[in-house]
Amino acid sequence: MEDKLTYYLYHIPGKKIGVTRNLISRVVDQQGYSLDEVEVLDQSEDIDYISDRELELQQSYGYRVDRQKYKDLYINKSQIYTQLNKMKINATEQTSTFPVPLSKLKGRLMDELGKEWETLYGKFQVSKHTLDWIVKNAKTSMYDANRCYIYNKSFFEKFVNAKKDDYNEYLKQKFDQQTEANEDRFDKIRSWARNRGLYDKGDTKTQFAKLMEESGELARAVLKDDKKEFIDAIGDMVVVLTNLAYLGGTNIENCIDSAYDVIRKRTGNMVNGTFVKDED
Repeated sequence: MEDKLTYYLYHIPGKKIGVTRNLISRVVDQQGYSLDEVEVLDQSEDIDYISDRELELQQSYGYRVDRQKYKDLYINKSQIYTQLNKMKINATEQTSTFPVPLSKLKGRLMDELGKEWETLYGKFQVSKHTLDWIVKNAKTSMYDANRCYIYNKSFFEKFVNAKKDDYNEYLKQKFDQQTEANEDRFDKIRSWARNRGLYDKGDTKTQFAKLMEESGELARAVLKDDKKEFIDAIGDMVVVLTNLAYLGGTNIENCIDSAYDVIRKRTGNMVNGTFVKDED
């Protein structure tokens, strides 16, 4: 059974939202941030879902929205071409092919030390550390004896993915911590309401009326383009919705999960600034 790739939707607060399969390579090595500076907003093995989710959250968080979806940046008819100084390496989803016969591969790679190329598994490099492995594991192309190739997944597992267990465990812990933090926010709201007797003396009708009042505040903030009031109004509405859900015999987390299960696979188009779902 083929292993599936996991795509991480990451957020560097105040900077950007992006997608990667390897946080250490992309965020730490390439962009210079520490993992403590990164939030994992979502993760999935579905590249279509994670590509759409990235654009959605970029817009939601107020960042510049990418012109191309993540999947289109790396998958162009299943092939990626990278030009090195002297050697053009053809990287497809499965393999990286070198335009030299196997007998001359080591010499050509010695001339290309330090060179890198992109694959669906991340950035690969010709180095003293990887050169012997490449030569040992390269195979002659069945279509052209003057070309040879390696399997990208094997290279990835040998070199790029050497610290997979460490950082995947870190990602899991960080993701769980963020989930717990979100749950803590709702718990704090419920504790605040409980301590003030809202659950003993309140009811769904009064909370709904309060929600309508806060929605009016939000409408005024939008019309006046008042960012501070905009944030306050949305926060107040979340508080009211949390209490409304509790008084209605459920909790806000269940409501969010239920709604998300419905919309996560929904397709449609933007029409006049509004998402219009496709008809079933």
